[in-house]
Amino acid sequence: MGSYSELLKTRGVARIIAAQLTARFPSGMLSLAFLLHVEQQTGSYGSAGLVLAATSIGQAVAGPLTSRMMGRFGMRPVLITTLTICVAAIVAIGVIPPIMPLYLGIGLLAGLSTPPVQPAVRTIYPKMVNSRQLTPLFSLDASAQEIIWVVGPVVTTFVSTQLGTIWGILLAAALMIVGGAWFISSPELGRVRIPRSKRRFGVVLARPPVLLATVVGFLLIGACAAIEAGVVAVFGHGGAEAGIVLAIFSIGSLAGGLFLGHTPIGPWSTARRMFIVFAGTALAAGAMDFWWLAGTLFVAGIGIAPALAVLFAIVSASVKFSDTAEAYGWVGTGQLIGAALGSALAGFLIDGNGAQGAFWAAAALAFLGTLVPALAKRWHPDLRGRDASPIPDTEPVPITPS
Repeated sequence: MGSYSELLKTRGVARIIAAQLTARFPSGMLSLAFLLHVEQQTGSYGSAGLVLAATSIGQAVAGPLTSRMMGRFGMRPVLITTLTICVAAIVAIGVIPPIMPLYLGIGLLAGLSTPPVQPAVRTIYPKMVNSRQLTPLFSLDASAQEIIWVVGPVVTTFVSTQLGTIWGILLAAALMIVGGAWFISSPELGRVRIPRSKRRFGVVLARPPVLLATVVGFLLIGACAAIEAGVVAVFGHGGAEAGIVLAIFSIGSLAGGLFLGHTPIGPWSTARRMFIVFAGTALAAGAMDFWWLAGTLFVAGIGIAPALAVLFAIVSASVKFSDTAEAYGWVGTGQLIGAALGSALAGFLIDGNGAQGAFWAAAALAFLGTLVPALAKRWHPDLRGRDASPIPDTEPVPITPS
């Protein structure tokens, strides 16, 4: 904990973490808010899952594009434009009539315009701390973001059940405006400029560590999305149980990230962390009881933040600085496609087999998330004793004859 304290005392680190967490806080609210609202309006979890899938697909398509655009146009112009469009689309979901084609189209637009806060901040981090602090900073960031998933579902469930589902959506939109404005005004966005990449769009995805992080992130977040849908289906939206269980799930992730954040990253690190997620999720599928789900999902959560921290670190250590934003955009795309698959698959399994079907899907995705890095460990960077900073961009220096 002493090293985390040292990190937070580093100039600007605490502020930028707080700003980006606030900007991203609606991420912990919108999936559940959309799920509750669309299910209430249409009477179908399958329909709600399709809207979530459309939103996630839009985010997946836009992620690498908007991230790369930050190197061309600057971070602030891209963030301001996407923030404005996204807020308008979120508000529209809450107020339009329950017409599925409209829900799907506006959900897609909300996804396409999601501000690329995560790639921006993860590109900034290596310029704020020394190489020794970078891996712990990734771990602290992955752990701190669990506050989003601890508080977000509880707030969304309370507001949506007590005041109405539309108010859950409008609150998320308001927080997106406040957080986005704070992050965009951060001095670091003016001091750090992402160099314009000289490589073709998409080439960075061919780097094995980036591809590995993208695939594993896809499976991990897919499992989490299926768990979220399953918990809501078990407890419905007439009480706070769903939000509490999801908060406990995230508390497990927060604890795991803080306590495992300094563990050296070797070739087996991702597989070991994903196995924790799989084990807890497989146990959770055994009974749809409040205390059983709370306990088993706490165990599953222990592996989530540590796994994400490893994925961030191996990407950072494997690409040039000019490619980091796009690389993180692709990793985010993998995660969002996973969320789309997990939400849609869980929704249809819930309609056909009950809430337990969602946990079957989550366990299967988490198992694949353990198997893939185990089979691909030769592509997994060994960062034990190594610097996780991006590879510096270098250019030929002209020499004038004397």
